[in-house]
Amino acid sequence: MQTASKKVVNGWAMYDWANSVYNLVITTTIFPAYYVGITQIGNSNGEHKVNFFGREFVNTTLLDYALSIVFLIVAISSPILSSIADYRRNKKVYLTAFSIVGSVSCAALFFFYPDKIEYGVIIYAIAALGYWGSLVFYNSYLPDIAAPGDQDKISARGYTLGYIGSVLLQIICFVIIVKPAFFGLVSEDKTLPVRVSFLLTGLWWIGFAQITLRVLPLPSKKERQEKKNVLTNGFKELGIVFRQLKQMPVLKRFLLSFFLYSMGVQTIMLVAAGFSKKEIFPAPEDEPKLLFTLILIQLVAIAGAIAMSRLSKRIGNIQVLIITVCIWIAVCIWAYYVQTQMQFYILASCVGLIMGGIQSMSRSTYSKFLPETKDTTSFFSFYDVTEKIALVIGLFSFGFLEEFTGSIRNSVLVLIAFFAAALIALFYTRQAVRRE
Repeated sequence: MQTASKKVVNGWAMYDWANSVYNLVITTTIFPAYYVGITQIGNSNGEHKVNFFGREFVNTTLLDYALSIVFLIVAISSPILSSIADYRRNKKVYLTAFSIVGSVSCAALFFFYPDKIEYGVIIYAIAALGYWGSLVFYNSYLPDIAAPGDQDKISARGYTLGYIGSVLLQIICFVIIVKPAFFGLVSEDKTLPVRVSFLLTGLWWIGFAQITLRVLPLPSKKERQEKKNVLTNGFKELGIVFRQLKQMPVLKRFLLSFFLYSMGVQTIMLVAAGFSKKEIFPAPEDEPKLLFTLILIQLVAIAGAIAMSRLSKRIGNIQVLIITVCIWIAVCIWAYYVQTQMQFYILASCVGLIMGGIQSMSRSTYSKFLPETKDTTSFFSFYDVTEKIALVIGLFSFGFLEEFTGSIRNSVLVLIAFFAAALIALFYTRQAVRRE
């Protein structure tokens, strides 16, 4: 196949620009810092406990558990929804719906006050459902619009636009939080500037997503004709994909590798802010430093995504992933022992360099290993289900270890084990690639 027009390719990549602000502002930086800050009130013993519908949790563990439930829901529902989307040829409809759910939920966090913990956690979880649900259908467009030789470059373009867009809004939100008077946000309610950043995130996401939704192709009415027993047919499509996977050793081994290192990578992205706030930047006056550090990670991630895309052309995707996972192991060991803010700045730079690259490389590598098929959404649902189940295990393990041991630092140890297992699986994947 030929790569789609520049207009379509750029329009597809713009969805990364649109939705990545959720990943940075809500998942990675401002919301976690805000949440940890308001939930540590009244916890002078350092336990950081929070009451949620009458039950007491460690504050960061509660978010880990909430996201675990979300990812479990996405893992169970996305194969059904994506198979139906392939069957009806209407995945653009699902992409639109999940985008609306996610962006509206982000905006609704504007009403998350310190005394509304239950409300905040639930809306946060719904926003995550919208974001991750939309990615199932967004990612599945890559092999539809890009020839195999262009997929690394186009995938990296999406992530690069995502990092640039999210950092741009993050900087705007950072200035609003640090200098609220400049924007006329002087109020007795000190949480107002932070909550405004949540509102801006939702508006940014749904606004720029319109560019993508306008240009992505929608099949003809004939192709989108409704079939009978569409739910049953969706399961039949999944069965066909599963049987095909068993006959493709390279793709099967890569999925195992991806599953194992996703338990580490994706968990780190989701818990980094909570870890940083508790262990490195606990004082309220340190919050600007924390936000600056998290912005630094995103800026370095842009260079990382581009560098790994270029390196893959020289040594191959699997070899790049092997090197990256080795660096992740070293980063986790370092994170366990890090103590000072300066050490953390250096560590954050390393995380940014490999974070963007491994995400982009994983998506394009999987796309390259796919067989010739029109049912790309069904195959990408397997990819997303693998990632979501990995996140369920990774987040639950991380949160449980913190609650069990009383220290979020001890939870880092389980991530090292995930990456070590992934490294072994990648070596087996490389062997399968060389045999083909």
